[in-house]
Amino acid sequence: MTTLIMEKQCGCFKRSDLEAEQQFESKDEALQEAIAMCEEMNETFCQKHNFTVVEEGANIVIKMDLN
Repeated sequence: MTTLIMEKQCGCFKRSDLEAEQQFESKDEALQEAIAMCEEMNETFCQKHNFTVVEEGANIVIKMDLN
């Protein structure tokens, strides 16, 4: 089991339908979902933040940095 975690939640994230924590059977599935989420957030959110994917142990974490 791999957990996909959204490290910090900005206002745009909270207003979206995206989930802050999800469980996946494999790391590859979690990684694919994290990449898709980052692309969506980087393209459609307000552009105050940049989102990136990082592997941390058995988890996949989406990090948020200021633009």
